[in-house]
Amino acid sequence: MSDKSLSIVLVHGGFVDGSGWQGVYDILTQEGYEVIVVQNPTKSLDDDVAVTRRAIAAAQNPVVLVGHSYGGVIITEAGTDPKVSSLAYIAAFAPDTGESVDALIANPPPGAPVPPILPPQDGFLFLDRAKFATSFAADVEPKLAKFMANSQVPWGVEALGGKVTVPAWKSKPTYYLVASDDHMIPPAAQRQMAARAGARVVESPGSHALYVSHPGAVADLIRQAAAGAAQPAAINAGQPVPAE
Repeated sequence: MSDKSLSIVLVHGGFVDGSGWQGVYDILTQEGYEVIVVQNPTKSLDDDVAVTRRAIAAAQNPVVLVGHSYGGVIITEAGTDPKVSSLAYIAAFAPDTGESVDALIANPPPGAPVPPILPPQDGFLFLDRAKFATSFAADVEPKLAKFMANSQVPWGVEALGGKVTVPAWKSKPTYYLVASDDHMIPPAAQRQMAARAGARVVESPGSHALYVSHPGAVADLIRQAAAGAAQPAAINAGQPVPAE
């Protein structure tokens, strides 16, 4: 299976939509990949998984399934689809059976930054707009970071409570990009989840929004996941390697 015989499906996380993937999309489509960007509603995990599975079904080839942040929960559940060849987590949650975002953030490590999530309104969450850039997008160009803050997508409380049934990382080649300057999901927590998933780990400087600010590093990891889809035995599980 050659790299270009795979399709790439990109799944965004909470508070944002799929447009943040544009830089990654541009790189990979210019290289000849079919790239599909999922626009999941982030209302409930079940809904988001259903939308993602429709995107997988629409792909022309076997799929490298990529998730950022809460998108990692979605790909963990949807990635058991037989059409999915490998998984790529981008500063993402990688839950085990019965876990949700709520469970994974319940006990943050001492001294970890606390994301500025406002109290829920009508069952939805937002980040404090004034603190969005610092917490979510510290290395994104300021004008764009401000736009991201002011164009937030409501994130459903129900989605945070959605529990994974059968984690796809238990049966699929798995890759993980740790954002070493993340103020939303602590890098230590990312490393722990990646190690538990037996992932090939790459670390890159970058904020939680490194998929926007460092699309090249994200594309590099996706290329590795595409190459590893045909060679699952070659995965160097849990061993960090420098970003290319």
